[in-house]
Amino acid sequence: MPATVPGSPVLTLRVNILFLAQRVPYPPNRGDKISTWRICERFSREHDLTIVAFAHDQADLDAARVLNEEKGIRTIAIPHNERSQKIRSLPLLLTNKPLTLGVFSSKELERQVNELLPKMDLGYAFSSSMGAFLTGKGVPWVMHFAELDSDKWRQYADKHRFPMSVVYRREWKTLRAFESKISHETITNVFCTPLEEDIFQKEIPGCPSTVMRNGVALDHYQPSPDAAEDGHLVFIGVMDYFPNVDGCVWFANEIFPLIRREVPHARFTIVGSKPTAEVLALGSRDAIEVTGFVDDPREYLKKAAVSVAPLRVARGIQNKVLEALAMGLPTVGTTSATQGVEGTPGQDFLVADTAEAFAARVVELLKDPARARALGDRGREFVEGTYDWETCLRPLDDMIDRVRTLKKPVG
Repeated sequence: MPATVPGSPVLTLRVNILFLAQRVPYPPNRGDKISTWRICERFSREHDLTIVAFAHDQADLDAARVLNEEKGIRTIAIPHNERSQKIRSLPLLLTNKPLTLGVFSSKELERQVNELLPKMDLGYAFSSSMGAFLTGKGVPWVMHFAELDSDKWRQYADKHRFPMSVVYRREWKTLRAFESKISHETITNVFCTPLEEDIFQKEIPGCPSTVMRNGVALDHYQPSPDAAEDGHLVFIGVMDYFPNVDGCVWFANEIFPLIRREVPHARFTIVGSKPTAEVLALGSRDAIEVTGFVDDPREYLKKAAVSVAPLRVARGIQNKVLEALAMGLPTVGTTSATQGVEGTPGQDFLVADTAEAFAARVVELLKDPARARALGDRGREFVEGTYDWETCLRPLDDMIDRVRTLKKPVG
């Protein structure tokens, strides 16, 4: 009999699942991999899971080996050079096809899917570009949008000047048309916040949808308030991702100087892999450090007095916010960064959208450690009650139940 998880329904019929992802879903060291690994781990407990995913570098290929040999999860990694794929996709500008589908196209991945899918009971696509490989195949499948990618490109268009604004606006419209097409084929479309689902239902009405929140590893992210260093501000994120770059540059240029006027000893650490040249340049400024990749970002969260999330472009749930809250770290973010977190602004975290207001909220916390500690404690209590992974992933059971009804019990 398959193993079960306390509080989960007893599953008596194994399901064959094909999971597609833009990146090998391990280790859980960045936003998309955190979510994909948790979903895959949950599926693999009681079902037969096969992963097909792109490998962007040697680390991804090594991770696929770990999944195969140590985790016992069959994983097929397809080497992928995103930079060259972007160049090859440029002719799509002369068509009505989204560039995204060109960047993540692959004859080898398509071949693997076509070979494996007839043996599967369920397909699961994480991101619309992966949904392209399941559309029209006749097997029940789930479209996990994570964030509504087309709306992300709309935000990019609003933040960039010509000519990129035109390119991004085109991507928004063409990808929205593709999302509309595939979302009518699925057994459900998954979003990580009610806000994302609401946008989806307004833009693409009449399609089935499910909210499945991202969680946070509460046993991994534990408070350590006594380790906090006075005046230390921290941002965590992959630093070649535009929203993170834009947010940190805005913070360094417009917010941090205001904070330093009131708290001269304040310092700012940007923690995350692949920092761009623009981000690296910030590290040459007084009281700003850019670490690049670190083995364990928790060590920097432990030493922080305040976590900042100054994102001006964002969708979905920001894992960086959940992780800071889980560590009992007082957090200040923009509306964009916190809108997917279903807490109460002012109670569980602070929200500010102008440079002046953001700086003022940070300064208030730095000057009042007792208030900061109380805010951090409430943040930890909030995520304990709302974002435990086992609770967040329960909608997966409903998806499996729908597929299981299509199968006859073994024996």
